[in-house]
Amino acid sequence: MSDTQVLIAGGGPVGLAAGIEARLAGLEATVVEPRDGPIDKACGEGLMPGALPELARLGVDPDGMPFAGIAYSGGGRRVEHRFDGGPGRGVRRTVLHAALRARADELGVRFHGGRVDAVHQRAGFVEAAGLRADWLLGADGLHSAVARETGLALPTPTVRRRFGQRRHYALAPWSEFVEVLWTPAGEFYVTPIGDRTVGIALLAARGEHFDDALHAAPALSERLRGVAAASDLRGAGPLRQRTRARVAGRVLLVGDASGYVDALTGEGLRIGFAQARAALVAIAAGDAHGYEAAWERETRDFRRLTGALVRLAASPVRGAVVPVASRLPGVFASAVERLAR
Repeated sequence: MSDTQVLIAGGGPVGLAAGIEARLAGLEATVVEPRDGPIDKACGEGLMPGALPELARLGVDPDGMPFAGIAYSGGGRRVEHRFDGGPGRGVRRTVLHAALRARADELGVRFHGGRVDAVHQRAGFVEAAGLRADWLLGADGLHSAVARETGLALPTPTVRRRFGQRRHYALAPWSEFVEVLWTPAGEFYVTPIGDRTVGIALLAARGEHFDDALHAAPALSERLRGVAAASDLRGAGPLRQRTRARVAGRVLLVGDASGYVDALTGEGLRIGFAQARAALVAIAAGDAHGYEAAWERETRDFRRLTGALVRLAASPVRGAVVPVASRLPGVFASAVERLAR
């Protein structure tokens, strides 16, 4: 007899969303997570417009700061696009996590302190973290032990290894857009988080230090002069992760554990929430392998557009990205809208 119907490895936002999805589908759900309290992570913290209806459907509406669209700056040029379907929202990762956890508690998701570091599949069930379940969802992030244990993880590429860093600053947002600054050191994301808080994330190659990289963005560096940091510097990476498939028997991978390209287009959570929904639809239908096609469909635009941008970011024509986008505002707007859905 199983201890739970759906066991979820990882209690981050996507793991919590999966637990909520399971309860909404009438299934027992247990989340395995070693950390207590709201979990922070180095990320841009901008929820694209398409993520907000996903959260609302789960019964979650986190506090945050609306942003109207995306703006790229670099090479002496600037191009912006205001979302056609309404604003996105800058939300502190800890605030988002707390809101998801409260909803999961309300619906009766169970929590088990521990870590999934071994997976054993049997006839009709799977064992992990000392528990037996009908299904296991790997939502344990970029360096997923579930993906590794099930043989789904592929080696991390050694080329274009990019990392994310993030720090908050105590000053009022100066733009209604998420500002993306393309600099020689990397891309800075400036996200409005609150009336007196902005989050600044850097995407760059390994070894690029946040404070040193600021010197490559003099306008941003000048704005931050004398401003107090509102959080410690956090880092994550390498961002590029690959999987050979997303399903192995009774194990399904969701979120970053299922494979990740880059944070460049800011879509990680929206796609992760959609994957959690698709995984639970497949489980409820008793057709786990149907999730593979759903995963391909949900991530197709993200993988294509983000992959193309990352290749440009690592190429000799990197400096032309913003000037070209500013000369082709319709193309820029179309790309932003596809990713915002």
